[in-house]
Amino acid sequence: MTTWSDRLDVLGINLPAVPAPAGAYVPAIRTGNLVYTAGQVPIVDGQVAATGKVGQEISPEEAKGLAGLCALNALAAVHDLVGIDSVVRVVKVVGFVASAEGFTGQPAVVNGASELLGEVFGDAGRHARSAVGVAELPLGVPVEVELIVEVS
Repeated sequence: MTTWSDRLDVLGINLPAVPAPAGAYVPAIRTGNLVYTAGQVPIVDGQVAATGKVGQEISPEEAKGLAGLCALNALAAVHDLVGIDSVVRVVKVVGFVASAEGFTGQPAVVNGASELLGEVFGDAGRHARSAVGVAELPLGVPVEVELIVEVS
């Protein structure tokens, strides 16, 4: 079996630097064989990639891509804490979608995170999930994703 690092290389995916916390918390924490990440927002090179509500300023398709970026930032937090190759499986994904009034497509948006995890981890990326619509998110971002992963 190849490693998850090898799989990322094959996919051409580079884990970014872990975004600095926007408050008094850590990006990821381990307890036993689980790593919980803080909610990760779509930040690229220290800058917010997009702001606005899905179904208003942000299209569902754009938000789906941003959810994948959030998942990538969460994986970076896991890697920084324990190393990506220690991941056994993704256990749970929680996605929050800043939604315009009447927007009900949160599951399709959070699929951006779920699909990225499936691409990277295959069957080990299959997970339980919640996709929640909210009025606002930190920094005005349209989506936030947190992970729980099992590690060795």
